Amino acid sequence: MFSTRSFVGFVALALTAVLPALSQDSEASSQPGLIWNKLETRAELNWTDCYTPPLQCARFQVPLNYSDPQSASASIAVIRFPSPLAGTDQYRGPILMNPGGPGGSGVDMVVGGGAVLSQLLGPNFDVVSFDPRGVGFSTPRASFFPTEAQRQLFRSPFFDDIKATRDGIGRMWARAQITGALATQQDQKDHLFEHLNTENTARDMLRMVEAHGQEKLQYWGLSYGTVLGATFASVFPDRVERLVLDGVVDAENYFATLWSNNLLDADKTLQTFFDSCFAGGPDLCPFYDSSPQAISRKLDDLTRTITLRPVPVVTNISYGLVDYARLRGAIGLSLYSPYVDFPRLARGLADLLQGDGTVIYQMLETEPVFDCHCGDTLPLPTIQDARAAISCTDGQEVRDTVDELEVFVRDLLRTSQWGELWAILRIECTAWPKQEKRHFRGPFVGNTSHPILWIGNTADPVTPLAFAHKMARGYPGSVVLTQDSPGHASIAAPSLCTVQHIQSYFLNGTLPAEGVVCPVIGPIFAAANASGTAVDGPRITRDLASRKLEGDEQDIVDALKRLRHSFRVPTPF
Repeated sequence: MFSTRSFVGFVALALTAVLPALSQDSEASSQPGLIWNKLETRAELNWTDCYTPPLQCARFQVPLNYSDPQSASASIAVIRFPSPLAGTDQYRGPILMNPGGPGGSGVDMVVGGGAVLSQLLGPNFDVVSFDPRGVGFSTPRASFFPTEAQRQLFRSPFFDDIKATRDGIGRMWARAQITGALATQQDQKDHLFEHLNTENTARDMLRMVEAHGQEKLQYWGLSYGTVLGATFASVFPDRVERLVLDGVVDAENYFATLWSNNLLDADKTLQTFFDSCFAGGPDLCPFYDSSPQAISRKLDDLTRTITLRPVPVVTNISYGLVDYARLRGAIGLSLYSPYVDFPRLARGLADLLQGDGTVIYQMLETEPVFDCHCGDTLPLPTIQDARAAISCTDGQEVRDTVDELEVFVRDLLRTSQWGELWAILRIECTAWPKQEKRHFRGPFVGNTSHPILWIGNTADPVTPLAFAHKMARGYPGSVVLTQDSPGHASIAAPSLCTVQHIQSYFLNGTLPAEGVVCPVIGPIFAAANASGTAVDGPRITRDLASRKLEGDEQDIVDALKRLRHSFRVPTPF
């Protein structure tokens, strides 16, 4: 849901696996910043070929402050996978997408998965996304540090867990005071952060829609992208053409900076690992044991061992320890995308039992050990600072003491064991610069010009299904589509049923009937093909009444599989 360097790293891995060679010169291919530095910021969308065909990029000018639109401006990095039907009567315009976060890079999303998203949504639409203001290749960028070297030195190790040490909460709070002080110093110079809010990004989206020559928004938002979509629907209810809000956040809780109810189903998601590992058997799940309960106990025993005896790891790009924090982070990450990560997690846990931590370590290995690159080219996007900049600006002011945070964390842990990872999202706002908070923060209601389609999974680790139903109540005519799967947002699992409802909604405006529950295809632990690649499931599927998939249906299933490997919703760790 929330962005860190891990998202950039996973996209980089996806690029090498699923995309052809870049069409730019070799220097530009290795430095995406060079591509964006060459583009002129314009008040219209001036598309230029970029990355690999048929991708196109543009820098789009918007007011930094919509209350004073003639003053400073921001440059939004926009990217599209264009419709092959543009210029014909079958063309249906752009579908804007947000990958989550806040702070997730829409540019990375389309570079890694634009072709697959186009296949899923159909040739009638452009697939368009962007780096929201303050994020990635959009400028000015959110940054608390004057140089990347200083950021890396302060952030290292980049992953912390408040239960890893006895003073975990106090240390996390103290570090937040430093980043808050740095952000305050920076904001006194450029007065940027107050403008990095969700309402302004919603206004940016409306301008993009109008720059496409359209009147109303077509949009698919994941995770935090549902907060952005709900904000748009509340501020501009008459400008909604199609809104799919997938992996739904409780926007009221988000804007209150509470982060208190996201984990209601997180332990249920982990239970699906134990259940599916047992169902897969020892041949498919290397961490298998005699029952799901026995697998759970084995993981607890392993965690206690690693707490006392961390395992050293050296890979071809980095090195470090699999300790308590690293192990918990790898498990927490796997909850977002079980079909991709549970088989890898099982292999890694089995290896760790034998003293080999390589697989577990690599689940959070994002990039080579940091090396300072001199020069004036724009580096790869740093989206870690943007997450706090947007969420802390959006939310209610937080000034909790360490003692108050002790109570907050205890309450989180009563909801889920994963509260130890989630607490950072409130703690990092405890010293945020004082702001007037004049932007929209509710109420989340609106009689939209077309009803909204909300989607929730039955075992989503950070956006429980109940949130979709809560948010839908504010928008007449809305329908909640349930996907019977673990993982974060619908793309975490293969459901032909869900994709077909999304396609029908965008093409025809057709909503599913109330109460529809979409099943998924195949087990999490499945056999591998001759090349060693995991096969998601059999061609016989229970959501198709046990019949064989038709050719185009199998194409959708295959596309969903590629999307899971080329893109993931950002996480906070």
